Amino acid sequence: MLGASSLNFSSTVVIAVAASIVGFAAFWSNPQRAVNRAFFAASLHVALWLICLDQALQGGVNGQFWMRTTSLVGAYIALPIWFIKEAIASEVCSVLSVFIKGAAWVVSCTMLAAITLTEWFVASDQKEGRLSFNLGYYAYMAGLLIVYALLCRQTLRQMRAKNGVRRMELQIILLGGSAAAFVVILLMAMRAVLHMPILVRIQPFIVMVFYTVTVIAITTSRVFNARQILMVAIQKLCLVTIVAVAAYAIDMLLAEMLSGPVALMVTVSFALWLAAMVKESLDRIFEFYPQGNSARHAAYAAAQRERRIDKLEEAFVAVLAGWGHSERAIILSGNRRSVIGGSIELLDTSTELKAIQQLRWATPERLARERPTPERLALQRFLHEKQLGVVVIEEGLALTVVLGVGISASRRPFTYPQVTQLMELASIIEGALERAHFSAKIQHTEQLATVGLLGASLAHEIRNPLVSIKTFVQLLPTHYQDPAFRQKFFRLIGDEVTRIDQLTDQLLDLAAPRAYSAQLLELHPLLSASINLVAARAANREIELLTDFKAEPDRAFTDASAAKQVMLNLCFNAMQAVDEANSKERWVKVSTRNTSVGLEMSISDSGPGISPEIRPKLFQPFQTTKSSGFGLGLAICSDILGNVHASISVDPHEVGVGAVFRVNFPCQPLSS
Repeated sequence: MLGASSLNFSSTVVIAVAASIVGFAAFWSNPQRAVNRAFFAASLHVALWLICLDQALQGGVNGQFWMRTTSLVGAYIALPIWFIKEAIASEVCSVLSVFIKGAAWVVSCTMLAAITLTEWFVASDQKEGRLSFNLGYYAYMAGLLIVYALLCRQTLRQMRAKNGVRRMELQIILLGGSAAAFVVILLMAMRAVLHMPILVRIQPFIVMVFYTVTVIAITTSRVFNARQILMVAIQKLCLVTIVAVAAYAIDMLLAEMLSGPVALMVTVSFALWLAAMVKESLDRIFEFYPQGNSARHAAYAAAQRERRIDKLEEAFVAVLAGWGHSERAIILSGNRRSVIGGSIELLDTSTELKAIQQLRWATPERLARERPTPERLALQRFLHEKQLGVVVIEEGLALTVVLGVGISASRRPFTYPQVTQLMELASIIEGALERAHFSAKIQHTEQLATVGLLGASLAHEIRNPLVSIKTFVQLLPTHYQDPAFRQKFFRLIGDEVTRIDQLTDQLLDLAAPRAYSAQLLELHPLLSASINLVAARAANREIELLTDFKAEPDRAFTDASAAKQVMLNLCFNAMQAVDEANSKERWVKVSTRNTSVGLEMSISDSGPGISPEIRPKLFQPFQTTKSSGFGLGLAICSDILGNVHASISVDPHEVGVGAVFRVNFPCQPLSS
């Protein structure tokens, strides 16, 4: 009887082959994992059931035989589902263990299979040419329902006793396996009652969809949450239903007024627009990944608020820890040779960094599911030692950033949607840190350029005390016996050396790269000392330096080096502007005054002023009106002041009036 019917490669057979391929792919990804072997065995079983079902759907003289055979094979499908469940829950992996521990399930499935061999299961109606379902068929379906209900009950009990990835995988087995089984049984019952063979033909597609989703969710490197899968499925179903009903109604309405092609184009356009609008609304209703959205906004806010690298990393670590509900988060950054963060350093020769660069992201669950390699085993040990639940890498043009988040407080593994959120956060963090590194380097370069401009002034300032010292040294042999001369000599030497020492200290302080730290200080003495540094340069250019210190009190909350750097940069810019103006009035003025929000320092000049065209972009990098330089000075001033919660602005352009830059310092500490 088997040979009387030849296989017809219909869609059901294609689905059977696809199920076998999916199962083999799961097995090949990690043959050592019991769950993957169980899925491969289940795939072969499902493929056999689908082939038998295909023959039964073709009917004919052998229809009754193939219906019995299909039901016989289907009676034992609960066994591979149970085997997969046990492989997840207790790592059962041998066939002998299955038959010992699951003897009751084997007996139950065998009893159901025996029903299919009796005469009161299904009979062939010779007059009408169709199968008639007897009482045994309904008893068989009732038995299947009881078996799957008990299987679900046992899965629920085991799921409550588990945590982490095993709990999630049991949830997916419960959702996918049970849903597929109950839908198939429901279709069988409806077919028997309604006599609609088309319902049975839907079964292979139902089985393939649920089976493929379940296999992907449990055996691939991407960990999924059953609730997420269910919510996404419901959202997609709602989206398709709403758009389909609306498109059908629009098409019916337009068919009476427009030609066929025009009505089709209008309907398709409307459906696409409606799909985009409805999807956005459904995303808000279902609130997909609200935690990721909050973390993204917090990361953007930190990137805009903080300028210093250490403060940025501290803020980002807090964002990552909050996002992952974890007490631990790390940020490793550096060049392609190594990444460093805290007490952790990974060199480019380390197997851990090579594995991260190859995988782009890793979780302990992914490394356990995939085929093991020396690099992945080393990375797995690294995650275990550092107590990390997920790690991702983002490689920019000049900076490499590795992010790690510790195991969450709930002990749940990080799912793939969460990994994509973390990768997006890594991109934001890498961009912010790269800008901070670039800004720090440019600030140091600008400091060195300022030191170079101070060379002439410092040479003049140092030459004066050296001339005095030289004169007294030359007179010392002839006036050594004079006590008054010796006393004056010793006092002058000490004063002049102290003066030179102060000048060199200011120069070194200005040139050294540093992290700015604001504190309460008196601004006027600081500005006076800075003006003295550029006085000689201004005198050589015949530019008059004016001061108008009206602020009283003059205490501001800022960093001395930051205020000095900004003031010198603005003075040098003002002197260059005065040189370019070639006017009779040649002056640069430094003023201070108290305002309602703090203390204001203004730098004005008699130059040509700032043209309206360049004013909106004045504090952006590479904006300059000078013939030399890169246009970074004002951008650096803005960054420096941002580090100490100060601000800089320029007055609107007025014809015949030079530029006026205003720096506003707070008078008390500001929270970051």
